[in-house]
Amino acid sequence: MKLRLNILLNLKKPFMKIRNYFIAIAIISFTSGITSCKKDNNSSSSSTNTATEAKTQADDQTFFSTETDAASNDANASLEAYGGSNVQAPVGIQTPAFSIPCDATVTVDTTNDPRTITITYNGNSCNGERTRTGSVVISFAHDFRWRNANASVSITFHNLKVTRNSDGKSITINGVRTITNVSGGLIKDLATTDSIVHKIDDTNMSITFDNGAQRTWETHMTRVFTYNNGIVITTTGNVSGQNRFGDNFTCTILEPLVVEQSCDFHLVSGEVQHIGPKVTTTITFGLDSSGNPITSCTALLYFKVIWADANGHTFTYIGLY
Repeated sequence: MKLRLNILLNLKKPFMKIRNYFIAIAIISFTSGITSCKKDNNSSSSSTNTATEAKTQADDQTFFSTETDAASNDANASLEAYGGSNVQAPVGIQTPAFSIPCDATVTVDTTNDPRTITITYNGNSCNGERTRTGSVVISFAHDFRWRNANASVSITFHNLKVTRNSDGKSITINGVRTITNVSGGLIKDLATTDSIVHKIDDTNMSITFDNGAQRTWETHMTRVFTYNNGIVITTTGNVSGQNRFGDNFTCTILEPLVVEQSCDFHLVSGEVQHIGPKVTTTITFGLDSSGNPITSCTALLYFKVIWADANGHTFTYIGLY
């Protein structure tokens, strides 16, 4: 039996507003390039190339993490609404809860084994930030219960193409993600639960960039869900692989990335480090305009980028995200 559900609910995504901030790096490199050009043209060229790769790699990785996290949240919402050995009635909007994606059709198959929930994205831009096409398929055994500790599901990405409205940049994702509900429990019960822990593993995720370059990335993340006047998501872990330029990289979360529903699902703190053969960048989130950590939710959040070029010059930039 297949149940087709057209859902028109809005979903606020963690990390969705974190993007394009690395334009600052290009500005910094341009300034440093002018200075070094007077002394050494080769040095200027090297600095510019380094900055370009740093900016592009950081943006690509942030884009990928944002959208795979968004798809994971869609899967979580669908599992809580329809997961298990029988199709359950939709839970609707609850607090706390993720809602079913507003730009997709959800199809539930309860006759085959494994059972599947398919989320097919329709290309609408219901949140005004991006459009998605393609699908993700959630697979689980017939006696599966998502609320059970160590319950695990496979999420297969089938040509999930995401295009940002702000700049037209796109990525296409294929591969399999495994999510394990380490602690057990459901997000909708979070207000009465200490915490819920999910482990995310991608070992062979294919990303095709809008310039045609195709690379394979590996992701290992832990997401801890707690409740404090709304959902709080704390993420640790790392991503590695080759960037679109063919250079190996690692991205490690140095300080947990924290997203709060009470702050409109903004990223309110955290620090990451991108390491490659040409450049290392460290980015700190959740700051005020002076570069100090915020003490309460604010409409304007700032980040700080620290980056050293190949000549040992260190740069700091503070900007909005």
